[in-house]
Amino acid sequence: MNINHHPQNESEETLTNQQGHPVTNNQSVRTVGNRGPTTLENYDFLEKISHFDRERIPERVVHARGAGAHGYFQSYGTVNGEPISKYTRAKVFTNTEVQTPVFVRFSSVVHGGHSPETLRDPRGFAIKFYTEDGNWDLVGNNLKIFFIRDPLKFPDMVHSFRPDPVTNVADPERTFDFLSQSPEAAHMVTFVFSPWGIPANYRQMQGSGVHAYKWVNEEGKAVLVKYHWEPLQGIKNLTQKEADEIQKKDFNHATLDLYKAIVRGDYPEWELYVQIMEDGEHTELDFDPLDPTKLWYKEDYPWHKVGKMVLNKNPENYFTEVEQVAFGTGVLVDGLDFSDDKLLQGRTFSYSDTQRYRVGSNYLQLPINRPKKHVATNQEGGQMDYRTDIGKHKNPHVNYEPSIMGGLKEAPNPGKEHEPYVEGKVTREKISRENNFGQAGETFRRFSDWERNELISNLVDALSTCRKEIQDQMVEIFTQCDEEYGKRVREGLSQTVTNADTKTEKAVTKSEEMGHPSDPY
Repeated sequence: MNINHHPQNESEETLTNQQGHPVTNNQSVRTVGNRGPTTLENYDFLEKISHFDRERIPERVVHARGAGAHGYFQSYGTVNGEPISKYTRAKVFTNTEVQTPVFVRFSSVVHGGHSPETLRDPRGFAIKFYTEDGNWDLVGNNLKIFFIRDPLKFPDMVHSFRPDPVTNVADPERTFDFLSQSPEAAHMVTFVFSPWGIPANYRQMQGSGVHAYKWVNEEGKAVLVKYHWEPLQGIKNLTQKEADEIQKKDFNHATLDLYKAIVRGDYPEWELYVQIMEDGEHTELDFDPLDPTKLWYKEDYPWHKVGKMVLNKNPENYFTEVEQVAFGTGVLVDGLDFSDDKLLQGRTFSYSDTQRYRVGSNYLQLPINRPKKHVATNQEGGQMDYRTDIGKHKNPHVNYEPSIMGGLKEAPNPGKEHEPYVEGKVTREKISRENNFGQAGETFRRFSDWERNELISNLVDALSTCRKEIQDQMVEIFTQCDEEYGKRVREGLSQTVTNADTKTEKAVTKSEEMGHPSDPY
């Protein structure tokens, strides 16, 4: 039997998974209905994301460049004048007497561990809360939205942002090749290529949970929430020219700024705000509220102040704390829950899977990751297991449950279980209300003049090295966002000569011309 021939629906260019199965849909994971939740038997997604999580050793695949600090969070106990317990039973919010210890890691996303902190990139903003109920990880970014809404596209997105696999050189044409075919990214592109794509430092940077999560109260009733961190130091961003000037002198400026501020006692502070929305499809909106490429506008869903975070202690060792700290979007405590956001559910598998590979199967036994409360499990073995989670009075012969011979026992449920109703065909579809361009255009119009000017300049500069069909597709996307937006990018590109002598190649030539001869020794 000749197994090298192509079946009827395949050619040399057909995308397959690693089992050789043709991939018929590489845009959407399989969900119940087009909004979710996501089903577990997403083989193509699980294979793709599991391989992606293991692409780099030992550096993080994304968020490699980071800085961190210890501190605490304290809840105000109210939401808009009402007890916070009306919405959530999570003790981290209902107990106002406790200062919950936290560890925060700031990072860039795409670039490597020693890359300049002035590069244009979203910034990670991840908080590990060591609550009395166990750890809660709120893993987000400085920007409040994301490029994509389906986790199946995440490895492709990052690949397009990373250096060329042949030359190992970052190439904007690869990035915009992907983005030009992913119209849902228009909103995030508008933010990243504006001054918001280069925060001045970590202290004066917003944070966001990005996704819609759920709060659950004692009765098991849930509401959708979005989290926002607002720096009490104010918000500052850089122009490309300013970032270039800083990079000439120091490529660690943001890490050093955070470290020195804490040393001198100028402790960075953020207040946490939440937006609350009734759970449901909200057909009155022109977008899906679970779509992570969209904002919930303040005028429609007000921000409510619920607590404050203070960072007051630097790490004692970078590797053991900042590098080995491991976050996961699935790490929630009682009173907090997931929404059906597909990207959130995909990240929930991917993040913890990455940590088990990158740090090791027992990464939660490390001091920086270990909860600051009682831990007792029946898990054992694996790399670096030193049994820190064995029960104090547990029968050591019993590593299973249930048992009547002194094994661990289940805990009573502290409240009524939240039981969302799910119904629909299991399908692979995009959501029905994409509205890829509306908010991107609104963001463009809400920018100040200098932010719009910087956005256009940065986009024209990046797109000038791309082939014309990619330029045309991006201009079409920007025009659908806003007529002026597209027009200004088109006009900027028309005044830019695109040829082989790009600024990168000029730099290569210039380095040879400017180099000074030296004698051998």
